Amino acid sequence: MIILFDLDGTLIDSTDAIVSTFHHSFEVHNYPHSEDEEIKALIGYPLDVMYRELGIPEDSVWNFVDTYKEEYRKISTIKTELLENAEEAVLWASEFATLGVVTTKTGKYSRILMEHFGLMEYFEVLIGREDVENPKPHAEPVLKALEALDYDDKEIWMIGDTKLDLISATNAGINSIGVLSGYGDAKTLRKHTQIVYGDALRAVKHLQARHYNKDNKIQRK
Repeated sequence: MIILFDLDGTLIDSTDAIVSTFHHSFEVHNYPHSEDEEIKALIGYPLDVMYRELGIPEDSVWNFVDTYKEEYRKISTIKTELLENAEEAVLWASEFATLGVVTTKTGKYSRILMEHFGLMEYFEVLIGREDVENPKPHAEPVLKALEALDYDDKEIWMIGDTKLDLISATNAGINSIGVLSGYGDAKTLRKHTQIVYGDALRAVKHLQARHYNKDNKIQRK
């Protein structure tokens, strides 16, 4: 089995880091600040999309993104925490599945965060924003991750907290589980997957039971 995890809202809580860095960029460029809730509602989308949605003119978007990345690099590990049960979810999943990360965060900083939390060693691949031309909800990030893995004849699942994760999984032709630990609500998630759990650990336990039940059926034959 292969399990691909989203990061923000699925394994980590970087809300404070993201929101404060957006405000930093507004300050640097002397631009009116968006409300915190407006920023939070867009978490999961690529940075350039978020800035456009917040009203930044097209010719200034990438200047804001560059400012964001410079500041985020400094504060990401300080203002980011693992979500409750996230570490256990990764350790548990690594016992029976090959693991990967598929995120719209910058891959470089995502690796730094996962190393900071001592979890990067459990993942065989990490696909970030700079690794693809088309981010989630496009299929490309998922397919890019699978290219790096031996996925023939394996059941493949994506665990994520927003519709972007679930749509990306569907577009790539793999299974998905929604989790309520992040930014998506149950009603929205259930439009894109039949399985929704409270957090990544519960999702992993579901997959563990599925994995071993499948093995037992094969053995009985």
